[in-house]
Amino acid sequence: MYLFLLLVLLGCFALIDRRWNLYFWSGHPMRAWLVLVTGVVFFLAWDLVGIANGLFWHGENSLTLGIFVAPELPLEEVFFLAFLCYQTMVYVLGAPVLWRWLRARTGAAHAGRRA
Repeated sequence: MYLFLLLVLLGCFALIDRRWNLYFWSGHPMRAWLVLVTGVVFFLAWDLVGIANGLFWHGENSLTLGIFVAPELPLEEVFFLAFLCYQTMVYVLGAPVLWRWLRARTGAAHAGRRA
């Protein structure tokens, strides 16, 4: 269930990304993959250090598949980290686009009132 939800959310962000050519569709897909993989590897290393120090552990639940890529590191964590990194890049690259759109819309509204 949790993995399915993560995949749906990844798909939603891919649609947003594609619509506004923000990250993977910006013309530099290899750079996008490099940044995404680097972020996921960094956070996986962070998780492994936390697991080794007893800070992170996997509690039993019915939402995950029970497949582990390392002790106490469920498969879903890898997809969550990919989602986290992808979401962040879409937000970072989408914020200026949203800002320009809002400014253009506000400018058009003000121009309409002056006429």
